[in-house]
Amino acid sequence: MTVLDWLSLALAAGLFVYLLVALLRADRA
Repeated sequence: MTVLDWLSLALAAGLFVYLLVALLRADRA
């Protein structure tokens, strides 16, 4: 895999985790 592939993969994973945390926080509030 190239650096660009790893970068896009990390970006997608980070975005997914961010949305998941945001949903969990909104659910608790």
